[in-house]
Amino acid sequence: MPCLQGCFDTKTVLQKISQHIRYAHIFMRIKIMSQTITSHPAPVSAAKSSGKRATNLTLSADVLDAAKQLKLNSSQLCDAYLQAYVKQEQARRWREEHAEFVVAYNETLAVEGLPLEEWKTF
Repeated sequence: MPCLQGCFDTKTVLQKISQHIRYAHIFMRIKIMSQTITSHPAPVSAAKSSGKRATNLTLSADVLDAAKQLKLNSSQLCDAYLQAYVKQEQARRWREEHAEFVVAYNETLAVEGLPLEEWKTF
């Protein structure tokens, strides 16, 4: 092997290899995470309405009467509440399903630091 020790700074080469390995690990974690996210249904968005559909609900008579007296649109209220509740439940389930990944990622950051921290300017 010609000139291996004299031509290269071993410390620099090892640092570059270490950086490439870190970036490969980070890229792999991001790729796995994005595949996990895209494999789940998209969350319900209030801004993106896919149309409305008639349904039957059973509501308390006294509450429904009070809403009618106040001229409240019970359909809009139920829809808005259900959208908010679905969004909250989807977020809760996502946190539950990905808790192990988040813990592992945080542990990795605690050990390795931020990926590009040595180049940050602030």
